[in-house]
Amino acid sequence: MTRHLLTLDSLGRDGIRTNLELAGQLKMRKGQAREAVAGGRLGLIFDKPSTRTRVSFETAAWGLGMLPITLRPDELQLGRGETIADTARVLSRYLTAIAIRTFEQSRVEELAKYATIPIINALTDDHHPCQALADVMTLQEEFGDLAGLRVAFIGDGNNVCHSLIQAAGYLGFTLAISTPHGFEPTAEIVEAARIHAAKNGGAIELGHDVREVVRGADAVYTDVWASMGQEKEREERARVFAGYRVDAELMALASTKAIFLHCLPAHRGDEVTDEVIDGPQSRVWDEAENRWYTEQALLYALITGEEHWEKG
Repeated sequence: MTRHLLTLDSLGRDGIRTNLELAGQLKMRKGQAREAVAGGRLGLIFDKPSTRTRVSFETAAWGLGMLPITLRPDELQLGRGETIADTARVLSRYLTAIAIRTFEQSRVEELAKYATIPIINALTDDHHPCQALADVMTLQEEFGDLAGLRVAFIGDGNNVCHSLIQAAGYLGFTLAISTPHGFEPTAEIVEAARIHAAKNGGAIELGHDVREVVRGADAVYTDVWASMGQEKEREERARVFAGYRVDAELMALASTKAIFLHCLPAHRGDEVTDEVIDGPQSRVWDEAENRWYTEQALLYALITGEEHWEKG
């Protein structure tokens, strides 16, 4: 059966841990895996524009000896008569894997249903599993064992938040979330993750008091207030989220060893101040770099079926 990454549920606890282990190995031996998937071809479908997703996936593919092929909406027949199912069947004959960054989660799931090659969710409105893998890799590099860790997420209960919730459930750390009323993460995702958290020693906490959520946290994470496709809501969201800005005063409530994370791009002055994102607690650039290695590990594992890479 062809394996895909649709959400972090596709990997589960063991799969996430394997990805982190392999990503760490590839990072330490940077540039030495060029023959690992030599001759492979990665299709990159971008219904939403990107900086980190495109460059990190192209870099990851090239580092495995693959040819990355970027496909914009105006370069495909999707939406002009060809179904997702037919596109999946055709691209499966040309490519070795596809990463897709799009709007509806159902679009990724339908592509995976009809493809005979691995499909990777590179972002939808509901999930961002590739970002969460880079996030937990960054946490692991900073703190080692994630058990007992407390991560505070501040802002919108969006796709980034959803994938972090799943990661916390599987990896056994506490994710304390503070959102404005009406912007909580999807209840079904929270409840499903809490079942895994109960088995793995983690917890998912929801609240609205920013200061209480951040107090004593080992990491403080935030994201933009208005995601792509929500531009018309920007002014209203700026009003609603005004009390959710991560500044030096808020960071001071966290642990003295706390780090700051952001999936980027950041709207400086909105959800985070310059002094925090550019300060000594910030790990956002390490976090962005780790997209490269976790995605490279994903590609290798999904395509080859191997969980470990050894230099030949």
